[in-house]
Amino acid sequence: MEFSKIWLSSPHMGGTEQNYIAEAFQSNWVAPLGPNVTGFELDLEQYLGQDKFVAALSSGTAAIHLGLILLGVKAGDEVICQSMTFSASANPILYLGATPVFVDSEIKTWNMCPNALEEAIKKRMAKGIKPKAIVAVHLYGMPFQVEALQAISEKYEIPILEDSAEALGSSYKNQKCGTFGTLSVLSFNGNKIITTSGGGALVVPHKELKEKAVFLATQARDNAPHYQHSEIGYNYRLSNICAGIGRGQMEVLDSHISKRRAMHEFYVHLFEKHRFVKVFSEPSTDFYSNHWLSCVVFETNEKQHTSTKLREFLDRFSIESRPLWKPMHLQPIFEKYPYFGGNVSQHLFENGLCLPSGSNLNEADRARIKEKINVFLF
Repeated sequence: MEFSKIWLSSPHMGGTEQNYIAEAFQSNWVAPLGPNVTGFELDLEQYLGQDKFVAALSSGTAAIHLGLILLGVKAGDEVICQSMTFSASANPILYLGATPVFVDSEIKTWNMCPNALEEAIKKRMAKGIKPKAIVAVHLYGMPFQVEALQAISEKYEIPILEDSAEALGSSYKNQKCGTFGTLSVLSFNGNKIITTSGGGALVVPHKELKEKAVFLATQARDNAPHYQHSEIGYNYRLSNICAGIGRGQMEVLDSHISKRRAMHEFYVHLFEKHRFVKVFSEPSTDFYSNHWLSCVVFETNEKQHTSTKLREFLDRFSIESRPLWKPMHLQPIFEKYPYFGGNVSQHLFENGLCLPSGSNLNEADRARIKEKINVFLF
């Protein structure tokens, strides 16, 4: 029997995106500037609150790159980075000729371990090297331990670049993720909570810094009648067309979050009788996750019940699932760099699985997922 594909996290349009796109075409605003870009940035600023300013960019990776530049990272510097994350969190460190120093996760939020972070800082400083920045990630939409990481950041005067690429709409103590770092990053890639097809944003504390980010993102052209450049620039600005998609997506953001959170609850109930399967959930009411992806970890020595076997089983029925992020310190490109912590992230990678989580999954999709998982477990 041939099954229709159930995707892990596919784009979900709200319907009004085409109105903004059509307006851009009618007015011939198809360049990387225009009213949709301005409108999308304002929408995001209003949504995030905290008097932040937003620069819309071509990707979350571009935002991390520019964020590191604005924090003064240069060749030869060291940047501490959460090990359990997508490689885009770490790659821009190498773009700049800097050295990544990876830190393990803690088990409650799967994010950067405060103890391992402080150990890393102390040991690097003992060698005469003070890290220039900390890249902390809200993994799968789960906020990191905000107060603990901020306290360490302040103690050692090392700024946090907050990677909130997976966490738009998540919050800690009712404050939105994307507003906790010295600088913060958002992503609107095709599989994110909302999408602009491809896109991202840098969130900054004041207007002058936004202007600097936009300057760098538009090839760092000096204020002159001719093309003059005194700094290295980048082609990182979001197009007015893509920003139009984003404006339409902002209208359904809260709905998408509600549906993703409902998928998380679906898995909580599905696995509640199977104590060897733990659904990744908030550690307390201080944390509010958008549950961009719903994830489980198998805590068992039974060889017939593993995350790998479940993934392979679901694939037979056209149900997409995916292993958790492979930690950066275990990646061939990064394994030579310093690492601090234990084996929490490695354990999660080896035993965890991301399950279909899209806001566009329907009752028939859920019924098939439930049926097949129950067949596997029993």
